[in-house]
Amino acid sequence: MNKKQKWALTNFIFVVVVTAAVVVGMIELKNWVNRSESIHAVEQLQQAVAAYKQKNGSVPPESYVEGIIKTFEGQPRLGNVNYRARWIKFDSPPETILACVRKNYHSFFYHPGVVVLRLDGRVEWMDKASFDKLIASQQTPLELELTPKDHL
Repeated sequence: MNKKQKWALTNFIFVVVVTAAVVVGMIELKNWVNRSESIHAVEQLQQAVAAYKQKNGSVPPESYVEGIIKTFEGQPRLGNVNYRARWIKFDSPPETILACVRKNYHSFFYHPGVVVLRLDGRVEWMDKASFDKLIASQQTPLELELTPKDHL
């Protein structure tokens, strides 16, 4: 192999490696933005639920939440919100999950998880395994029967 061929091969390999690194970086950035926007939208939901709760004394119905979500910043990145108000009792503990959004990331830094809104107003990110364990302990047999398996 002569000098020109080595130079061309070296440049080609360099361009391929840099391009691959940039593509992976952009995918990771997209996942970070999507996760941040989803968390921000759930925080907006928390504020709307808190305002409704203060005014009316209970959490809002699902129809109210479905309408208000459409006005949130980052709503397109939110995805399907599972709002569980119909399964919550007046004596439910504060750590009860009120709403959740599954996010299925397939990348190096972000793994599948769930943005969770708790009854006490906390918004947090949970890994899939922890969420599945927690939600299983909170669901009633009737909720399990009536909720589609792919909804939670």
